[in-house]
Amino acid sequence: MKKLVVLTGAGFSAESGLATFRDAGGLWEGYKVEDVATPEAWRKDRALVLEFYNQRRKRAREAKPNEGHLILAEMEQEFDVTVITQNVDDLHERAGSTKVLHLHGNLFESRSTLDESLVYPIAGWELKPGDLCERGAQLRPNIVWFGELVLAMEEAVPLVAECDLFLVAGTSLVVYPAAGLLDFVPGGVSTYVIDPKLPAISNRSNHIYIPEKAGTGMKRFREMVTGV
Repeated sequence: MKKLVVLTGAGFSAESGLATFRDAGGLWEGYKVEDVATPEAWRKDRALVLEFYNQRRKRAREAKPNEGHLILAEMEQEFDVTVITQNVDDLHERAGSTKVLHLHGNLFESRSTLDESLVYPIAGWELKPGDLCERGAQLRPNIVWFGELVLAMEEAVPLVAECDLFLVAGTSLVVYPAAGLLDFVPGGVSTYVIDPKLPAISNRSNHIYIPEKAGTGMKRFREMVTGV
């Protein structure tokens, strides 16, 4: 099977009703990013950060995979598909995608503030002050905040470097280091781009642009690469 690597962003989950801060004038569900999604915010107001992610987790649990998620999962019948997502929700997994790499963390996991290797699933939607790891330290969302290293890039780069097809869907490609993954697409491999607005890759001569939202765009992409 050919290796299809897909980079997805917030636009992919938007059709499932999950808003993005870039569509809200720099606000994320009414909050400034620096107030809820940075290490400084955590040190300043831990309770606020926990409650912000509790509400995001609750909404994500209520959301359902959209047609784009479902089509991408179905394409595992024709391709060896790896999804590299900037999203922290679990909609790709719930749609049926079996190989998903979360660049920016997982909303449904917590991790120790003392030992980053201690990661735990969150059964419900709440993570509270006083919820501790086995070593007695407060748990935080297992999310890569602005200003923190994206350690999953070390795993993502070789995946992209070995792909036969590369698809970008629902991302403006302005957030680094994720946007830099395009630099590792092998020469001669076409990059397909699904987004209503053209992301910042106009300097690439071998990209194929599909100006649609995730659902209709994935339909067109599947038709283009499978003929079905």
